[in-house]
Amino acid sequence: MRILFDSQKSIFKEPFGTLSQGETCTLRVHIPSSVGTVRAECILDADDGSRQIIAPMEKVSVQGAYDIFSGSFSLADAGLYFYYFRIYKPEDSFRLFKYGNDTNMEAGDRWQITCTPKEFTTPDWAKGAIIYQVFPDRFYQSGAVDLQEKLLPYTLHEDWNEEVAWQPDNQGKVWNNDFFGGNFRGIADKMDYIASLGTTILYLNPISKSFSNHRYDTYDYKTPDPMLGTLEDFRCLCNTAHQHGIRVVLDGVYSHTGSDSVYFQDACRSLDSPFCSWYTFYEYPHKYNSWWGFDTLPTVNKTDPAFLDYIIRNDDSVVAHWLGLGADGFRLDVVDELPDSFVLELKNRIRQIKPDALLIGEVWEDASNKISYNIRRRYFADGELDSCMNYPFRTAILHFLKGWDDGQQFKETVMRIAENYPAQVLSCNMNLLGSHDTPRILTALVDDFEGSRAEYAQRKLTPSQRELATELLKIASLLQYTLPGAPSIYYGDEVGMEGHKDPFNRRTYPWGRVNDHLLAHYRALGDLRKNHEALRLGDITFFQFAGGRLGFSRAYHGKRLDVYINRSNEPWEIPTENVLFCHGLTNKLAPMGYCVVEV
Repeated sequence: MRILFDSQKSIFKEPFGTLSQGETCTLRVHIPSSVGTVRAECILDADDGSRQIIAPMEKVSVQGAYDIFSGSFSLADAGLYFYYFRIYKPEDSFRLFKYGNDTNMEAGDRWQITCTPKEFTTPDWAKGAIIYQVFPDRFYQSGAVDLQEKLLPYTLHEDWNEEVAWQPDNQGKVWNNDFFGGNFRGIADKMDYIASLGTTILYLNPISKSFSNHRYDTYDYKTPDPMLGTLEDFRCLCNTAHQHGIRVVLDGVYSHTGSDSVYFQDACRSLDSPFCSWYTFYEYPHKYNSWWGFDTLPTVNKTDPAFLDYIIRNDDSVVAHWLGLGADGFRLDVVDELPDSFVLELKNRIRQIKPDALLIGEVWEDASNKISYNIRRRYFADGELDSCMNYPFRTAILHFLKGWDDGQQFKETVMRIAENYPAQVLSCNMNLLGSHDTPRILTALVDDFEGSRAEYAQRKLTPSQRELATELLKIASLLQYTLPGAPSIYYGDEVGMEGHKDPFNRRTYPWGRVNDHLLAHYRALGDLRKNHEALRLGDITFFQFAGGRLGFSRAYHGKRLDVYINRSNEPWEIPTENVLFCHGLTNKLAPMGYCVVEV
């Protein structure tokens, strides 16, 4: 017989998941009576090694062949902790780890628990939101494009439907300086469309004046790219979004600037420049620290007081500037490369300016225990981030739908994130299927081709691939909309855009050439989520996760919805009453079918 403890079940641990400072946690371990346990204890180690907490556990009952030992503790200090148990017998003792067993108790991982600051909160408007991500140059153009102050050189496509530029120059360099003219007015003009998807957050890739079409090489933090429009155009965009019940989140790019930026160029002209301290020069002014070795992206010193004043502290700082114009929060690009002190100061500053401002971090892994540059990050331990880009969910969905996972790994990934993230972060988590940094989801579902840019440019899904990918995308999006968090649509995914890696995932939105059936599916998902609070805020439990079948429940305040996904080759008998949303359901759920039932 095995010792029983499952941190994800309430009979063993309450409450589920993380704790806040001072909150009581109760643990129960079921130990076979044959072990002869006389006492037990839970041992919690702070991740930074600063303290160890020992919580005594006493025998509280006997259930069949098991002795139930229970103990409670609370944590005064916020932080990341790892715990295990020590079991005492009359003659000796042994330790119980996460993957330990009766014959090998000294091996295995410890359980994880995060304690968040007591005052930590996330904005209510972001919990269970629907996010629409727009790459501004490629969404829609309205009116004339102002090119008077556009950084040179650049090209402007004459045809909205042309292929993006991908060819390298004679030196093999790709400049990313071709533009299509999407602008603020264009986004505002299409706000009815964006709202029709149930959108409550509009996330924009960088909008500041920059050389490249992706605008991650900032030229001037406080000035919009002239091709996008004026500051007043941006203010009008925010006002239009707010009138539709949509908040606006901007990309914050604070790990580096462009080499042609007003800041770096001024620093290179004189050692007396107020911007010199922003950068690290090895041989002034030609050799300097740059982002991942790209000399067009000089890295900034994120703890430099002058940089902190400009971005965060001053009354007219960058974050104050854009929040004052109507922005509601920021998504931090490569947040792993920003020190915790920088992230926390920025978070506190935007909350000072706008008490319900949102801060999202670009994290590709489990953010609760992320180690970056040999430093354990404190995103939740210090309440730095309200939300993360939830790539672990994206990976789990892809692996399940590609048949690489029968459902077990999917369940483990979802529940690991649900357990490791504070509940209020989990409900704000940016659940994406695609982004400007990934292949289009339609392509990713059926085509794993790896090749050159020239090959990517020519590669298109075959009709049969596209048909299969579309059916898989319907399942993927249903999962995205029914799992905890905030589903995020990368512009055009909802109408069947395809494309491999950058820049082919950044083509223009195909106005007038959309998959209306897929678009209707996304709109229906938006309505489903809007009408059922359990999908936005509810707890999640799994009742099926094997054989290509998934079944899970979302429950909130006495309301429960059950979700069924059949990726197997056989029909699945499921309840057919109170069906809210389905495909492939008759008396049984067909292969490639899905269903949402109100219980």
